[in-house]
Amino acid sequence: MNATNTARRGRSFKHMRRFWALWVMVLPGAVYLLLNNYLPMLGTLIAFKDINYAKGIWKSDWVGLKNFEYLFGTSDAFVITRNTILYNFAFIVITLVCSVALAILLNEVKRNLAKKFYQSALLLPYFLSAVIVAYLTFSMLSAEYGFINKYILAWFNIDPILWYHEPKYWPYILIIVNTWKSVGYFCVVYIAAIVGIDYEYYEAAVVDGAGKWQQIIHITLPLMTPVIITMILLQVGRIFYSDFGLFYQVPLDSGTLLPVTNVIDTYVYRGLLQLGDLGMSSAAGLYQSVVGFVLVMFSNLVVRRINRDQALF
Repeated sequence: MNATNTARRGRSFKHMRRFWALWVMVLPGAVYLLLNNYLPMLGTLIAFKDINYAKGIWKSDWVGLKNFEYLFGTSDAFVITRNTILYNFAFIVITLVCSVALAILLNEVKRNLAKKFYQSALLLPYFLSAVIVAYLTFSMLSAEYGFINKYILAWFNIDPILWYHEPKYWPYILIIVNTWKSVGYFCVVYIAAIVGIDYEYYEAAVVDGAGKWQQIIHITLPLMTPVIITMILLQVGRIFYSDFGLFYQVPLDSGTLLPVTNVIDTYVYRGLLQLGDLGMSSAAGLYQSVVGFVLVMFSNLVVRRINRDQALF
């Protein structure tokens, strides 16, 4: 038995010596992954402690699940959970439809210069910071000088709307802003998937008399399905997370809009500012991570049951 183990260790050592250059190339990424992704997981202990800065993290008192009880024991727990889930579900569906449609349309553009221009124009909003997006939104919705009130509504003789004091409009505004900001990124991903499709499929379809719509339905969309599923699974994993800038800075932290703009991330941020409770904030982060992990595993399991080859893992 010892001889067998020794032989295995010898083969492993020879294997490492043979591919030492590859191990050296992997080392920086492995170290980064360890330092950036795994060591911070020790911070999840804060979710179960009553942090006392005088004692430090390790010596602070354990409080069990009290931080979670505080997080979900408030009257706002249902509202922030509902908003987070429904907004993210709407974001996933609408962004998917718009980005796939735009990717298919852009793929039909034959001039490379025009195609690159359209792709760049669509992708640009993705790189804008939340502050810039908030100011652009304000320039459209300002009650006194906003483009919509001053020009569009005035053109139709409609009274100006106080957008930042009317909660009923903001579910639509937030969905429009998020779609405008993120659709370009997903569009580029789906264009790459379309470009990877063998053109011989389309040539065979044309020979058989298939039109553009039939080619899209029977060739483009089925062959894009693995990429679409992967992107959806990645988004589902973050369904309990929210774009903080979108829900906090774009509505300008207006108190009258909280019923429709308050999500888990903004709730925790406001709680941290008002109470300075690190334990509650960490409990919310851990809760989001665990639920996201469970949702990804469950969604992937469903995909595996339907089509094993299209599952993420």
